[in-house]
Amino acid sequence: MNSKTIGSKLPKVGTTIFSVMSQLATEHKAVNLSQGFPDFEVSKKLIELVNHYMKSGMNQYAPMPGVMALREAISKKVEDDYGKSYNPDTEITITAGGTQALYTAISALVREDDEVIVFEPYYDSYVPAIELNGGRPIFVTLKAPDYKIDWERVKKVINHHTRMIIINTPHNPTSTIWSKADMEMLEKITKDSDIIILSDEVYEHIIFDGKQHESVIRYPKLAERSLVVYSFGKTFHATGWKTGYCLAPDYLMKEFRKTHQFMVFSGNTPIQYALADFLKDKSNYTGIGEFYQKKRDYFSAIIQQTKFKPLPVNGSYFQLVKYDHLSDEKDTDYAIRLTKEFGIATIPVSVFYHKPVDNKILRLCFAKTKETLDKAAEKLCKI
Repeated sequence: MNSKTIGSKLPKVGTTIFSVMSQLATEHKAVNLSQGFPDFEVSKKLIELVNHYMKSGMNQYAPMPGVMALREAISKKVEDDYGKSYNPDTEITITAGGTQALYTAISALVREDDEVIVFEPYYDSYVPAIELNGGRPIFVTLKAPDYKIDWERVKKVINHHTRMIIINTPHNPTSTIWSKADMEMLEKITKDSDIIILSDEVYEHIIFDGKQHESVIRYPKLAERSLVVYSFGKTFHATGWKTGYCLAPDYLMKEFRKTHQFMVFSGNTPIQYALADFLKDKSNYTGIGEFYQKKRDYFSAIIQQTKFKPLPVNGSYFQLVKYDHLSDEKDTDYAIRLTKEFGIATIPVSVFYHKPVDNKILRLCFAKTKETLDKAAEKLCKI
């Protein structure tokens, strides 16, 4: 038996670009602005709470849907933030990170030959999950540099095979956000249909310039057909804890949990108890947008000193830059060369398309300490 006889279910998929670029950064001792993870510390108070619950014996399986105290805290948070109540018993499930929640939702609800509309560039876990479950991704391309949605194109690709539409706001990798008009259009085109919305909102609190996060939860007709995914890792700078959650009306959550229980059964127990306590103080998450806006502004000032052309950043912790005036190289080749020759690791945006679209744009993560950003500035200015 070999790789040819076994028959890959994902023959076109290799190692994720995040792993490739991070490994390259390590090999060349480069400043790693590629993978989206903070390099600063998690709240000491939160770590103390995790330690407390570990020492208190909360180290065995959590209930399959998650620790009830955390589900109740999430229910209160969501009602405070978006004005909608989710039943902690039947409509909230704690997951092993946002990516697991996304995969579970797709596995639970996408059937053989179902079509799933995906806006590209897209977070790289969406399409493999669709294909592994026998679905067909239908791509709607967001055109650079503003990455606005072509709603006429969306209307044309919707048909009786359309099972799901995946949305992501604030958006990774483009740092754009959906507007009220976008949400209203989504609501309009899905009216009187059985289309399910999977809304990836893991950067919900990382939004800038006084703008409001337009969650599907704010729109009752969307909320009633949506599974909404969040990440404590993104919110509390603890991506390695792999803890997130999914919200959905009970008829969708029943299906979600059928799959979730056999995928991971339950999430990390002491971390769930700790987060339940941590969420009681709203200041632990309401200042996150301001925190990252300062980093965005600082990094933006750095980019202005370089020869790169920055694109607007409305949300998330990524900065896109154009380099078309500096090189004709493919973005994948250019990103590798910058890592090897200049010691700065980035992500080429073409990898977020089903067929590479090379707009000569790189993605840089600014969820870093001032020291890291200063080191990056020194290297970027030499290019």
